[in-house]
Amino acid sequence: VLLPRLVVSLPSASNCCCSCCPPDCSCKWTDWIDVSYPNGSDRNSGDYETFENIRKNDTSWVCAKVENISCRAEKFPEVAIEDLGQKVECSVDRGLTCNNSDQRPGGMVQIPVCLNYEISVCCVPNRPECFPTTTPPSSTT
Repeated sequence: VLLPRLVVSLPSASNCCCSCCPPDCSCKWTDWIDVSYPNGSDRNSGDYETFENIRKNDTSWVCAKVENISCRAEKFPEVAIEDLGQKVECSVDRGLTCNNSDQRPGGMVQIPVCLNYEISVCCVPNRPECFPTTTPPSSTT
């Protein structure tokens, strides 16, 4: 004897719907960027992987907000920049700067010039929903 069975198809499960999902505003890492090369014969030169220089070199480059940064020497990618013996600034505010005039022979580098550095940044997507505007509370008198 065949008994009738009820077959129920469920739509594919989703954790949220279009209107209730928060946007994916997590930062995304870029490839390694190297737009500047230090001139070893000029003490006033250096390596400047700054956000300003990156935008000058590639006008399509957009990073709405740098949330994190990683800096490394091109020839020593596995060595932390703190261990290279060079005075280098690596910041989420400017990028990387290295001035030849700040360098002294020693450490891994026996010449007083900057190594060639490269940076990778973790950028928040340039979407309005990732930068909500806040309204200051109104005061009543």
